[in-house]
Formats: sequence, C-alpha cells, structure tokens
Amino acid sequence: MGAAALLSSEAAAALLKIAVAGGQTIAPLRDRLALTTQDGAYAVQEINTQAWLAEGRRLVGRKIGLTSLAVQAQLGVDQPDFGMLFADMAVGDGELVALSRLIQPKVEAEVALVIGRDLTHERHTYADIIGATEYALPAIEIVDSRIENWNIRFLDTVADNASSGLFVLGGRPVKLSDVDLTACAMEMKRGEEIVSRGNGRACLGSPLNAAIWLADVMVRCGRPLQAGDIVLTGALGPMVAVTEADRFDVRIAGLGTVSALFA
Repeated sequence: MGAAALLSSEAAAALLKIAVAGGQTIAPLRDRLALTTQDGAYAVQEINTQAWLAEGRRLVGRKIGLTSLAVQAQLGVDQPDFGMLFADMAVGDGELVALSRLIQPKVEAEVALVIGRDLTHERHTYADIIGATEYALPAIEIVDSRIENWNIRFLDTVADNASSGLFVLGGRPVKLSDVDLTACAMEMKRGEEIVSRGNGRACLGSPLNAAIWLADVMVRCGRPLQAGDIVLTGALGPMVAVTEADRFDVRIAGLGTVSALFA
C-alpha cells in the first residue's frame, strides 16, 4: 500500500466517529494507519475522546480489555488495553437495551470497582488500590466493534475505544474486605442455559492486578483515575455474542447478580 493511501490519526478517528454515530462498521484499520504502533492507536482513541468530551459527553471511568492471556496471545500482544467509559454508555440493571443501539454486540461478566480517591502515583500497589476502592459491583460489559465482522487485532481495538459499547452495573455495593476477587466464581446464563463460566483468576490472575496496571498507565497518559471513576477490570470468562432479543444473568460469588436484557 502506498504512503499516500495511509490514514493519519485524525482521518482514522474521523472514520471511527462516523461509524459510531451511524451504527456502521468499517474495514480494519491496522494496515491503513500511518503510525502502526501502540501509541499511534491510542492517539486515534484520544482524538475521539477529546471530541466527545467537547460535545458534552461525561467521562465516568475506564474499561480494561485483553485481560485474558489466551486473547492476548491471539492478538499478538503481551499486555491489556484500555478504553473510556462515558455516562451515556451506562445501562441500569435489568433495563431493556435496544439492539438498534449496537452493531455486533457481545457480553462478558466483569468485576467493577468504584474508586473513592485519586490514584496519582507513578507505581501503585495492592494497598493503594484496595485503599482507594470505595466498593465493588458485579458488571456486564456489552462490548461492540466498529470493525467489520470483529476482524480485529490490537491496533484496531485500541483505536476503537477498546471495542467499548455499553455497560451494566449491579446495584448492591460490596466492600473489598467482604469478597475474594481472586477466587470469586462467575456464572453467566442465557435463560436457563449456562453460557460462560470463570473466576477472578481469569482476569490477569486477579482483577486487582488489572486495576493496578490501569492506574499506572493512566498516570503515564496524563489522565489518572479520580474519585468516582468506574473501572471495569476485565472479563472473568468467555464473551458471548448477542444475536437476538435475549436475557443474560450473571452471578459472581460474593458480589451478587446483574442482568442485561436485549429487545
């Protein structure tokens, strides 16, 4: 591909922003970006983040993706990625989600942490994260991709806000002292059928490991986690495609339940 055909960060961001607004997909970006590095992909994400903030969207947290070592190997990377969570992406527990809001959704069960104080150290510890976490909640992330047929590699998903869609939080906050996030078992059902199982160890060995990684990276990026931020720490088991009106119920030991309904 000639240099003239390559996309600048601004051009790639514009393609994705149009795709988000129109509920459409685009061809993979990875071979079309002028800057084919991790920093280049995050530059695309940041351009759209700034644009959405300028339009009045409210940033309420971050999501961590690629916390499964198997998925990292599949995409040829050795670390997770992150995306931005905006207030208009939040869905109430059991609230109906119109499939028309999404393009090619999938669901995954996660532990959400709600941060109670700013995390600004260059390097954080377990004690920092535990002390800064106000409470944990069970969560369902409804991931989506603007890349056609989920044909993604690392650069594609990072540029596309880590394949973010919507998210559902459970309604009963739990202190970290009352739950073992490493051993907690997860079960997701579609109706009466169990469609995904896992536990906290599937998320980088523990959701707290993922949260530490994110806190450090956010400081380096100049956008540190602040009091009130929501952190979706990563999938506890395999994601499941949503292809029709359906209901998904998640139970995480020690955290309780959360449901996503599609209409």
